[in-house]
Amino acid sequence: MTTAPLIHLIDDDAAVRDSLALLIGTVGLRVTTWAEPLAFLAGFDRQAIGAIVLDVRMPGLSGLTVLERLRAEGVDQPVVMLTGHGTVELCRRAFKSGAAEFLEKPVDDELLIETLQTAVRQHVRSRERHQADREARERHAQLSEREREVLGLIVAGLTNKEIARALGGLSPRTVETHRANLFAKLGAESLAQLIRRYAALVDEAPPPGHP
Repeated sequence: MTTAPLIHLIDDDAAVRDSLALLIGTVGLRVTTWAEPLAFLAGFDRQAIGAIVLDVRMPGLSGLTVLERLRAEGVDQPVVMLTGHGTVELCRRAFKSGAAEFLEKPVDDELLIETLQTAVRQHVRSRERHQADREARERHAQLSEREREVLGLIVAGLTNKEIARALGGLSPRTVETHRANLFAKLGAESLAQLIRRYAALVDEAPPPGHP
């Protein structure tokens, strides 16, 4: 990461925005504040690493509606909801809509900072997992049909000799060559890594000979 995580703070109360932005900035997190939910939805960076702090009760568009729109768009930044009038039902709706946390105003400074730092760490891990998944799919797509067959049998736990028999009498040496090519193309350094990254893709793949 070349820049600090970015926190988007959406609250119609200017005093709250200013005080929370100052607090969040003290731990090295960048903060962008928004007074209008619609302006936030139209202008915020969906690719940035960070989190969103969202007031529940705002004129025009409620925080819950904003949260629902974010999730409908597939926005993956964790959302921390703030409210000065918390109820069990409101809390339930927020979590059901995908909120990462629900905090009541006045917010405890240490609790908010800890919540945001946890949310940012989770977002970083989530982005890393998604990037690894994309790379795995791209590498898997480059395999030949024979290599995919060998991969499936490796994941199933067969030895080279067993794979050779299963594929119509290939020599174990030929299977070993396919196996080496597989590890190189898939960027796997060990059998455990190969299985961990690609077992799910093997399960998704259609049977040999099918589109």
